[in-house]
Amino acid sequence: MSLPLKIAWRYLVAKKGHQAVNIISIVAVCGVVVATAALICVLSVFNGFRGLIMGRLTMLDPQIAITATVGKTVDDADSIISAVEDLPGVERAVPVIEDQALAIYAQLQMPVRLKGVPDDYNTMNDMDSVIVDGEWKLRDQVSRYAVAGAGPAIRLMVRPDFLGMVRLYAPQRQGRVNIANPMGAFRQDSLFVSGIFQLQQNSYDADLIYVPLEMARGLFDYDTQATQIEVKLSPGTSESQVMKAIGQALGSGYQVKNRLMQQREAYRLVNIEKWMAFLLLAFILIIATFNVISTLSLLIIEKDSSIATLRALGANDSQISRIFVLQGWLITLVGAITGVIAGLILCLCQQQFGWLRLSGDPANMIISAYPVQVQGTDVLITLALVAAVGLLTSMVTALIMRHRLTTN
Repeated sequence: MSLPLKIAWRYLVAKKGHQAVNIISIVAVCGVVVATAALICVLSVFNGFRGLIMGRLTMLDPQIAITATVGKTVDDADSIISAVEDLPGVERAVPVIEDQALAIYAQLQMPVRLKGVPDDYNTMNDMDSVIVDGEWKLRDQVSRYAVAGAGPAIRLMVRPDFLGMVRLYAPQRQGRVNIANPMGAFRQDSLFVSGIFQLQQNSYDADLIYVPLEMARGLFDYDTQATQIEVKLSPGTSESQVMKAIGQALGSGYQVKNRLMQQREAYRLVNIEKWMAFLLLAFILIIATFNVISTLSLLIIEKDSSIATLRALGANDSQISRIFVLQGWLITLVGAITGVIAGLILCLCQQQFGWLRLSGDPANMIISAYPVQVQGTDVLITLALVAAVGLLTSMVTALIMRHRLTTN
């Protein structure tokens, strides 16, 4: 350990000559500790919310989705599916058709988003886990069925055990409209409701209804087309490798997206909120460093006699200045390490005990406590920020010390 560092450490831990300097030193370190711990905790909470949101959204999203780069539909979907299923790592690929329609039940009506899927589509995702009433069933020996989101179920007032059928209307894509018979411009069909699902995510619950694939094709006037091809991977398969293989097999006319890419906007929004909170707390940390600068300024004044002694012993101005610069770094370093440890302990306690609770009725919420997920990158970013703030503090301290030595 160099002599300036030894003296700086001694100045940091030793009792100061004036009580006010001791108090300000403690406040300076505590300010860095609290700001650093707050950064770790807040970033971890945002990570927890992001993980929760993405986890809920991906319960129904396919592992890989294939869409056309140009246009709304994938032509000759069956041949595309055959080519995809021949690739290693692909367990299954299915066509789906998604479009807008009008749903009417009794005297109630609402625009809905229909998604035509195969009968066993629930094996492609976690649909069974979000069914809150009834069951997943799209057909039996008697009739065809729909599985509706909570939004359509509430607005249309339908239940799985109701005998009435939901009527669906969609405008014809081809042909001319007969003004004398406006209803002739619409295709229509009807079916019962077999189940209600609720994901507690508005993008799914608000207007989505699952219907049999061939019914959607007839209603929207499709034959071999699909609006999307959804792919399920074999367990243990590398998602990135399969995506690369699909892209190479199909060419540039198709977009291949994983779950994160499918929910890009939701992911981007959560990230924006997270880093906005980071910037606000970073500003608070910068404000807290003024306490460090104040502490060093008072310490420089208090140590006038010690500085004179060091000069008499042969220390030059550069060595003396380095002592107080290093002390600024030590205050920041001690505060940062303590703050990171405190933040990690608080996060672990929140994960284990859930001390901080969300307001509201627990029966209507997915979780009752704030979710927390610590990421190593956030810890490194926080330490980098504190290091940058420590550098700023040292630069200011060096200027103050240089001016002090010059005037003396």
